[in-house]
Amino acid sequence: MSISKKASIQNVTVDGYNIVTYSYGEGDEILLLLNGGPGLPCDYLRDPHVPLVDEGYRVVAFDQLGCGNSDRPDDPSLWDIGRYVEEVETVRTVLGLERFHLLGQSWGGWLSIEYSLIYPDDVQSLILANTCGDLQHLTTELNRMRNALGSETVAMMQHHESLGQFDHPEYMAAITILNYRHVCRLKSEWPASLMASLNDWNMGPYGTMQGPNEFLYIGNLKDWNRIPDMHKLEMPTFIVTGTHDEIGPACAIRMDNVLPNSEVVVLPNSSHVPFYEEPEGYFAALQEFLARNRITS
Repeated sequence: MSISKKASIQNVTVDGYNIVTYSYGEGDEILLLLNGGPGLPCDYLRDPHVPLVDEGYRVVAFDQLGCGNSDRPDDPSLWDIGRYVEEVETVRTVLGLERFHLLGQSWGGWLSIEYSLIYPDDVQSLILANTCGDLQHLTTELNRMRNALGSETVAMMQHHESLGQFDHPEYMAAITILNYRHVCRLKSEWPASLMASLNDWNMGPYGTMQGPNEFLYIGNLKDWNRIPDMHKLEMPTFIVTGTHDEIGPACAIRMDNVLPNSEVVVLPNSSHVPFYEEPEGYFAALQEFLARNRITS
């Protein structure tokens, strides 16, 4: 699916910084997107979801502080999940989003969980895409994926990690293999919107909060765990993942086991971006869930 709609762009001031928001359509059903990263522009998640405008949805996204067209301050103290929660709430307030479906993908899923626990009242339904509720559990899953590369490769990776040599060619070669197995499995050229985000990634927020790559969590989020609190999320919740996802079925089941009103869809041929890898299955399942949990009757 490709972007074909014109955005209504609005600037929102958060803590003195400019946040750029994008709205498409005028439907009564609002879908607010929180993309992954951190530090990743919203293009890759926004663009494939914009065609939902034709189904009567208003699709809203924004470039989080530190990325895309929003301000990019050089202040590591800003790269904190609590501050990003308040950023979401400010955007919601300024845009007048009084009731909405909240879709968080990857890091955006952690942000969505955190936001929904603090500000649940306006969240009509929650979509947790390719995400998890417990980063220590995710680390065990990532280690399993790393181990599949073989003991010698794992030893090589650990050697470079111990020295902080995250850009060493042989280490990067191993990460590239993992990315093609567990981030995007498309054999053809990756979509333009995905590449636009990846090529403009601000590694400042990413490195501070997560780490040097998708398979090593050493940032300030490494111990984040909301599984003990997720039973409080009573809104309908849709969990979607891919069989080969870096944040895969085991993470989805862990959330589903504690959420009181959730369902899981696993797309068999997808990894971390099923809206590109299996768009027909992904959007069919998403739209069916949204239709059952409409804001308006």
